[in-house]
Amino acid sequence: MAIDTIVPVRATLVPEERRPSFLPAMLGLRLLIVGENAVYSIMERLSPRDYGGGFWNFYELDGQPLFLAPASEKRFRIESEITEYQGEVSAEAAGIIATLFTFSHLSFRFQSDLLAEGYAHLHAYVDGHAEASAIY
Repeated sequence: MAIDTIVPVRATLVPEERRPSFLPAMLGLRLLIVGENAVYSIMERLSPRDYGGGFWNFYELDGQPLFLAPASEKRFRIESEITEYQGEVSAEAAGIIATLFTFSHLSFRFQSDLLAEGYAHLHAYVDGHAEASAIY
């Protein structure tokens, strides 16, 4: 009898040539600038001692935009008034957290199916992530 093993699904890095179309596909043209700035601002609030700006990677799943994450090997201390969690996470997990907060935050201010769909898609992805408990 074969035993099914669960293979975690992994997001893939968006290639350089498709980066210009990532944020418009994820947020829509109307929310492109406000959404991108919100991710960076939320990251500053989540990890004020470790995050100081920089280049961000874009990740997708099956060709669909999923999340942004700092292009860093270092870990980030999450310690902020916007979440009760205090701990250290990878740059990828920190980016997922910031992206989830951004989708949620923007959905209170703007009517957009892309925000709701993006949040649901990313939230479902987190279930299989190695740092799911820290992200939640």
